[in-house]
Amino acid sequence: MVISKEELRQYIVKRVAKEFKDGDVVTLGIGMPTEAANYLPEGVHISVQAENGIVCCGPKPEIGFEDEHITDAGGNNATILPGGAFFDSSMSFTMIRGGHINKTVLGSLQVDENGNLANYLIPGKKVPGMGGAMDLVVGAQEVIVVMDHCVKDGSPKILHKCTLPLTAVGAVDLIITEKCVIKVEPDGLHLREVSPYSSIEDIKATTEADLIIDSDCKILK
Repeated sequence: MVISKEELRQYIVKRVAKEFKDGDVVTLGIGMPTEAANYLPEGVHISVQAENGIVCCGPKPEIGFEDEHITDAGGNNATILPGGAFFDSSMSFTMIRGGHINKTVLGSLQVDENGNLANYLIPGKKVPGMGGAMDLVVGAQEVIVVMDHCVKDGSPKILHKCTLPLTAVGAVDLIITEKCVIKVEPDGLHLREVSPYSSIEDIKATTEADLIIDSDCKILK
């Protein structure tokens, strides 16, 4: 069975959405994380906080109904839901640094078995900066990383030790890829769920870090 990259991407974001609980205040990173809000389970309502100063940020507007004054943190057109509010950056980061964000979902370049995160800098390449990532990963109550399991050349992104500059130390709680769900615990990385597009053997072969295979690990079909 041939699975397209877009299908794998949709699998990841739908799986991320299952981690949200009703009433959560959530900050979503640019890219895949943003899409997770489109797949909320029935009965689950969350408040999406955009670090540029919106709470109750809504979905992408329909073509022709964009408002240039309402954008998410990535500069994309957004909407605001009833009950939402606008505020300045100082208030936004007071919410983040004050521990008022239940979950943050971010992409990453590397994660290691100690929960260290590297997601903002590739040496030798120009980048705009880490944005609010450093604040989010230390301020949010739970940090969820979503990413492709491997680099384009097939090398692993889940390592014994990150080789790229760190965004934060010991901050990651959960890793979700197209292959699996991994929980970061004090004793290491616990394989909690195997996706229909992989197997335990495949995950072990494409993960540099040591994995603890839980007895109740779910193997989805």
